[in-house]
Amino acid sequence: MTNLSLITAPNPIFRQKAVAIDDVNDDVRALANQMLDIMYGSRGIGIAANMVGLLKRIVVLDLQPEGRREPMVCINPEILWRSDATSTHEEASLSFPGISAEITRPDAIRLAYLDMEGTRHEIDADGWLATVLQHEIDYLDGKTYLDHLSKMKRDLLLKKMQKYIKQMKNHVHGPGCGHDHHHHDHDHVHGPGCGHDH
Repeated sequence: MTNLSLITAPNPIFRQKAVAIDDVNDDVRALANQMLDIMYGSRGIGIAANMVGLLKRIVVLDLQPEGRREPMVCINPEILWRSDATSTHEEASLSFPGISAEITRPDAIRLAYLDMEGTRHEIDADGWLATVLQHEIDYLDGKTYLDHLSKMKRDLLLKKMQKYIKQMKNHVHGPGCGHDHHHHDHDHVHGPGCGHDH
């Protein structure tokens, strides 16, 4: 059984494309469940397979409306249509800790995907759900949310991330250090309905 773990940038896997899954079998279901466990354990609301070292077309997410867990697993997700209308949200990623950015994307999409039983679905998503789906599917295509920014803005954020990672490595956690060790707002894609206190 493959043991997955979260990968932090920089890593070449964020420039690699995930491959389609031919058969939604028990192995695929086990991988998707591992991805959900990692997502919940990291207090994220979405994970794409590249983020855990897996080049398979799997996305898991849970917007956790009103704090309830409502996991969604999308195997071989495909965006069939994107709206001309756009919306802008603050996005962040578990794999790019300590940074976030305002990203403009199509406000609505039509998505086709397979569920955990291999059944095909088509859904229309808008607003925050559409943003999160597009954010995660980008990973499967070898892109990240930072690619939607100018090179100058992207480079500044990546330097900020490296500084943040260095600080975290050098920081010795302990009682009274002033850090919340259980709640990391930078570790998820922020937005309405994410279930976190801001």
